[in-house]
Amino acid sequence: MKAKVGDKVRVHYTLRIDDEVFESSVGMKPIEFVIGNGDLLPGFENGVIDMSPGETKTIHIPAEEAYGPRDENKVFDFDRSRAPEGFEPEIGQMVQMYRPDGKSIIVTVVDITDEYFKMDANHPLAGKDLTFDLELVEIVT
Repeated sequence: MKAKVGDKVRVHYTLRIDDEVFESSVGMKPIEFVIGNGDLLPGFENGVIDMSPGETKTIHIPAEEAYGPRDENKVFDFDRSRAPEGFEPEIGQMVQMYRPDGKSIIVTVVDITDEYFKMDANHPLAGKDLTFDLELVEIVT
């Protein structure tokens, strides 16, 4: 049986960026999702289509089809005087902020000075080409 759109599947993956392992489900519980629901990157979901349980393969997703290119306009200075009392994040820490329209965004603290926190609202994987090693563990439905 081969996986198709609409199937609930369990998949092990290893994500590599520039040939270095970034994240992996191997040795843990496989991820479970319905192909075509849009819960994961389209390239990832499409990569599982036509796989059979036990099959492995490697797929490549260019940055443009993953999290898009880095946008330097999403890097900004947040004045310390506007921060809540006691707000002392560390470089590399991800924090939730709110846009002027009230929607929340997750940003990464990339620099700290006496006057401001430099924040990056790009997805951490923006601008990165992704390589996934996939193993279809099971087709549930």
